[in-house]
Amino acid sequence: MAGLIGARIPRLEDGPLLVGKGRYIDDIALSGVWHAAFVRSPHPHAAIRGIDAQAALALPGVHAVLTLDDLAPVMLQRRMLRHSNSGTPLDRFWSFALADGETSYVGEAVAIVLADSRYLAEDAAALVAVDYDLLPCVSDCRKSSAPNAPAVRRELNSNIAATYKVAYGDVDAAFSKAAHVFHEELWQHRGAAHPIEGRGILAEWRAGDDGMTVWASTQKAHDLFQSLTALLGFDESLLRVATPDVGGGFGPKLCVYPEDIAVVAAAKLKQRSIKWIEDRREHFTNAAQERDQYWSLDIAVDAEGKLLGIRGRLIHDVGAYALQDVNIPFNSASMMSGPYMLPALSMEVAVAATNKTPVSSVRAAGPTPNRSRSTRQGCRC
Repeated sequence: MAGLIGARIPRLEDGPLLVGKGRYIDDIALSGVWHAAFVRSPHPHAAIRGIDAQAALALPGVHAVLTLDDLAPVMLQRRMLRHSNSGTPLDRFWSFALADGETSYVGEAVAIVLADSRYLAEDAAALVAVDYDLLPCVSDCRKSSAPNAPAVRRELNSNIAATYKVAYGDVDAAFSKAAHVFHEELWQHRGAAHPIEGRGILAEWRAGDDGMTVWASTQKAHDLFQSLTALLGFDESLLRVATPDVGGGFGPKLCVYPEDIAVVAAAKLKQRSIKWIEDRREHFTNAAQERDQYWSLDIAVDAEGKLLGIRGRLIHDVGAYALQDVNIPFNSASMMSGPYMLPALSMEVAVAATNKTPVSSVRAAGPTPNRSRSTRQGCRC
């Protein structure tokens, strides 16, 4: 061990990557593979009254246009139900593999098109006619958390996914003895990761044993494996999830996405190998985005400006669905003090759904970075 300290240790993966011999998801070539493209909603909230795929299916080389109803026979459940480690009841906030009668954000996948090439699949997807009935939408989590806000989905009687308090110390005593109290309103806006390589999945069907190898550009191969066995009823001995080289992840590739389940379900249904590679536009509209939060804070300090306590409210925008447990706002509130000595804290947290792209982990999963936009609202002394 002593010889390792201070020594340069070559990483096993560096050689192939440095000379351009990395093997990424789109480099994996299979014979007879079908390519997938998705029909996506152009509306933030709409009911689906009908889907006409006749023009798309008329194109030579287009094999299928599938909706959730078509995939349902090979799925154990229509919804991507997951386990909430925090105990938060999220049954109505988990995603669907494809839209279930309504779309809740721009870019939500309505149908999957299977064709001989991605070029053809994209052309066919553009020909699928979806009859939408536009519904009220809400894009601001402060408004969506109000009692009279439009429902993000018709199944919801409240857009609030969770509420809780993060607190320690005696906040009331801190403010009662404060020499100064400041108020701050902060907006931590959305962002996106945008790795060089987007998301991608290749479901390799094995006719010999009706098994499958799923190649995925993912940060959590085990989570994807467990989700596929739970949602699609795979015998664990017949399913393998493999991750080749990954051209950047930064958090969004932690999630199990509707596209992942839809592609694998389609491969299982059609007993064919199917590949989907995300394009840059899809990453903008569908890959998980980072925290969108509004903070309202009171800050108590003594006569010398030393922190005594902070109290306030955090409203966290989770987007249209929860892709993972709602841990990010808890991380944000509990790390409010940062590097400072803060004797007392009391934060009311509300997690609200909106008709926007789902939010999940991107780089630091919750801590508020130094790029917040703030507006000083006043000081009372």
